[in-house]
Amino acid sequence: MTVNEALNALKELEATLRAYGHALGCLNYDGETVAPRNSAPARGETMAFLSGIVHEKVTAESTGEIIDTLLADRENLSHVDRRRAEILKKNRDELTLIPANEYMAYQQLLAEAMQVWHDAKLASDYAAYAPYLDRIIAYNRRLAQRKDASKPAYDVLLDSYEEGLTHATLDPFFALLRRELTPVILEVAKRPRPDTAFLNRRYPIHLQRRFTDRVLEIMGVSRDDCAVGETEHPFTEGFNRHDVRIATHYHEENVLSNLYSVVHEGGHALYELGVAEEYQGTLLSGGSSMSIHESQSRFYENLIGRSRPFCEVILPELKALFPEQMASVDAETLYRAANLSQPSLIRTEADELTYSIHVMIRYELEKAMIGGDLDTADIPGEWNRMYREYLGVEVPDDRRGCLQDSHWSFGAIGYFPSYALGSAYGVQMLERMEKDVDVWGAVRGGSLKPITAWLGETIHRHGQLLTPAELVESACGGPFDPHRYVDYLKGKYGMLYNL
Repeated sequence: MTVNEALNALKELEATLRAYGHALGCLNYDGETVAPRNSAPARGETMAFLSGIVHEKVTAESTGEIIDTLLADRENLSHVDRRRAEILKKNRDELTLIPANEYMAYQQLLAEAMQVWHDAKLASDYAAYAPYLDRIIAYNRRLAQRKDASKPAYDVLLDSYEEGLTHATLDPFFALLRRELTPVILEVAKRPRPDTAFLNRRYPIHLQRRFTDRVLEIMGVSRDDCAVGETEHPFTEGFNRHDVRIATHYHEENVLSNLYSVVHEGGHALYELGVAEEYQGTLLSGGSSMSIHESQSRFYENLIGRSRPFCEVILPELKALFPEQMASVDAETLYRAANLSQPSLIRTEADELTYSIHVMIRYELEKAMIGGDLDTADIPGEWNRMYREYLGVEVPDDRRGCLQDSHWSFGAIGYFPSYALGSAYGVQMLERMEKDVDVWGAVRGGSLKPITAWLGETIHRHGQLLTPAELVESACGGPFDPHRYVDYLKGKYGMLYNL
């Protein structure tokens, strides 16, 4: 096979994988939003069948020949073609470790586990879910062992979400956050709380849906390219720059919950919609890593969405739709309510100051589960103990405890640290952006386009062409420094609570 023949074969394979990936993604989105409850087993069979074909295509000898031919001539390949071959090799190396029948069975397990998790959460019944989590953990242990038995299993899984990430990096990162932020959290808890009474009023869901449309319009998310669904746990599926699906959850008693879910998922959507046209349909489409992806969603949700200028812009929209509920609320009241800091039960509702502590708890639990030091049957007790120790809150039930997140149900073991890393990356990105863009002037003007344009050129357009480390270095103007994140949080909450 010549290099040109290999490049043509790679293009054909990418088109095939794109089609199957699109179909699988649509089935997953459908299952999480509108599919009937009893459809999970049959949908799981379909997804397992399609995944089996993907497995067959990626592990085929012909695919190995494509990779070998291209990488043998890597010095003469363009950066784009070399990166495509490297990504394909990484995917193939992993799938060749897993027998096709085992891989297909796992995909069906995940489809069924999501429905079981949903029902178990509503019933606050961890025992019903535990057998599924046990099988998911066992599969991930086997996968890590097969990929690299010389490394701790959890490090192998972390690398799947952030290339090169290990517990040796994360342990000091989380230790820094806990050491530096815990005194601030304790001091904030002693201070007077801002007025949040208006959040307890009723915000009809049909009006919140209209509010969602307006928020996405302000963000610059084209509804011709982005659908919005409703689900138990908000998420985003990105297929290409003209087909992104987000899903939110509405609470009648808390309009800010939906607001920040939509801004968060809208950040993911803008990333997917911003990948360069020339990478569409190739192995370079999509985000570089989950930490980079979360840096974008957390950037819009917190650094922009919880800023004073954004609250000034969004308040008239809230007042127009909810005039009675918001009658007594001014921009400063909204800003302080949006940044209320207090130890809480729910990660997705947590403030910036305490948020990473939630992530750290999941990180510690995952390390213990994958390392064999914690049985899945013991998760509720350990979860509750850690929330009591780290955040000083008592967990009343599994629904608001260990069943609150969907990530383990779709096999995302090693994903959670991405949220904390992404939050920290975003702070340095903002510092760099402010040198080039009138960030707060743009927000006050009601348009985030200059912000998205900067992120688009610096991060979004590259897709997976650059590694996470390369993107962080480029977007932050230097190496990652978690102390900048700590300084940002101390400064913001010191001002809010007069510390």
